[in-house]
Amino acid sequence: MKKIVLFALGMAMSMTTFAQDEIETTISGDIVSSYIWRGQDLGSTAIQPTLGVAYKGLSLTAWGSYGLVNPADTKEFDLTLAYTIGGLNIGVTDYWFNTGLDPKNRYLKYDAHGTNHVFEANVGYDFGIASLQLFTNFGGNDGVNKDGKRAYSSYFEVIVPFKLASVDWAATAGAVPFATDFYNGWTSGFAVTNLSLKATKDIKVTDSFSVPVFAQVAANPCTQNAYLVLGLTLQP
Repeated sequence: MKKIVLFALGMAMSMTTFAQDEIETTISGDIVSSYIWRGQDLGSTAIQPTLGVAYKGLSLTAWGSYGLVNPADTKEFDLTLAYTIGGLNIGVTDYWFNTGLDPKNRYLKYDAHGTNHVFEANVGYDFGIASLQLFTNFGGNDGVNKDGKRAYSSYFEVIVPFKLASVDWAATAGAVPFATDFYNGWTSGFAVTNLSLKATKDIKVTDSFSVPVFAQVAANPCTQNAYLVLGLTLQP
């Protein structure tokens, strides 16, 4: 009996060690000159930390954005549960903003008609040469359509990554498919809202430490605005 118990304990410890070896942890933070999201200007200079864990394609990620210059800038805290298998990815995100239906900005208030949370589902596929993503709000403080009903606000984008002159590039085209006041103040129907080109390069600081620096040019044909964003990523 003692040998059986010791064997069981050994197996449990081995499985725990194996599981820990399989778990990946992400700790990082971006500092950006401005916060541009899907073609929308959500604020000036901000810090955007990320904390995530992943196990065999399943991941849970916390992400936030906090203005460093203007106290009136958007504050945001997101939680995303996602699963990836091969090129396919699906996920659900709980967005919380410091503006919305709750004047007290309470995080734990989930009343459908009085919350600052927005709940979104997404599905996408990475083909290697390009990836497609579709996002749709299904709950919380979503926008409304021209009839004043929940719009199930959606956004889809195509991202094409490539490498040029030892720099990693990504070209993005994004659009809103139908009417909603969630994006760009008001979108009456199909509208291209995000055209961007992003370049990322590791800047070597020491022989063992480098900092990823990126620059992005973005334009929103719907609002006729254009942006230039500079940023860097800090990570252990």
